[in-house]
Amino acid sequence: MSASSRCKGIRARPLADYVLRELDPLVATRGFSEASLLLSWREIVGARIARICAPASLQWPPRARTKSTDPSAAKRREKTPREPATLVLRVDPGFGLEAQHLAPIIIDRVNAHLGWRCVARIALRQEELSAAPGSPPRADRAPKPNDDARARAVKATEGVAEEGLRAALIRLGERAIAGSAGEPGDA
Repeated sequence: MSASSRCKGIRARPLADYVLRELDPLVATRGFSEASLLLSWREIVGARIARICAPASLQWPPRARTKSTDPSAAKRREKTPREPATLVLRVDPGFGLEAQHLAPIIIDRVNAHLGWRCVARIALRQEELSAAPGSPPRADRAPKPNDDARARAVKATEGVAEEGLRAALIRLGERAIAGSAGEPGDA
């Protein structure tokens, strides 16, 4: 008996089939019915939106409870369409307003991906988005400030009397100066 005749009919299954099957119960604890929304977020909403926000959970409205023991009432309740959920998004600090303006687009794209009106609203939670392991650093982040940038920021805020405001302006200034270093016109 040859090797090809023994293996005829046995096919290797893609690893993704096993991973998705194992992930689905885990993401269900966050309200997601399937892992594809999390795994394909960048493809669903686009690279621009995915850079500033990521899904945290789906919050479903509570279903009305009835005390009826009638089996036909239970069947009717199962057939009634479920109220759409609220998609909770983690949004990078400073991008909340932009994410709020993009909410209708995000809702449309998520619902199109899922194939039904699953999401009706979006709730935003400002939180630092951590980079995925092995991904390149984000280009839109300012570089870490250096000593020269700090000195220039301290000098620029000498006239500010209130310490809290002065400290905040120094942090802002050193990041702005460090971010503009090397740009054309910077002397």
